[in-house]
Amino acid sequence: MRQLRFVACDPEERPATDLLAAMRAELNDAYESPSRLDNPPLRPQELRLPGGSYLVGYEGARAVGGGGLRRLEARVAEIKRMYVRPECRSRGVARSLLTALEETARSLGYEVVRLDTGPKQRHALSLYRSVGYDDIAPYNDNPFACFWGEKSLK
Repeated sequence: MRQLRFVACDPEERPATDLLAAMRAELNDAYESPSRLDNPPLRPQELRLPGGSYLVGYEGARAVGGGGLRRLEARVAEIKRMYVRPECRSRGVARSLLTALEETARSLGYEVVRLDTGPKQRHALSLYRSVGYDDIAPYNDNPFACFWGEKSLK
């Protein structure tokens, strides 16, 4: 794997829009229910400062993945829309992206991060558990989630 660097990007500009569209297409295929995939809804402004961010990971000049962060509560953020291009998987990109999102959350003053994932994203679930996300009660109404997790950033 080449050196990864992460850059904050507006979620409504390229390459973020390309990554988000690819993620949506993959989830549409996996869950066969595109009309419900944005539940709970996520507005682009939630992935911008002051309470959020969207990071794009680059290998050289190529965008290989991205993920967002939004405010849930005063000290609690949620990681959203993590995606790594299929040809870049199994090389540590997702783990590096998750670490970068956690560091961003910490820099924004968050003490806890939460996330959810569905049953058809087994690799994501394995990653989250391996880096310390503990099972918690559902904190949203995501109809596709089978895991809700939380991690302390302290």
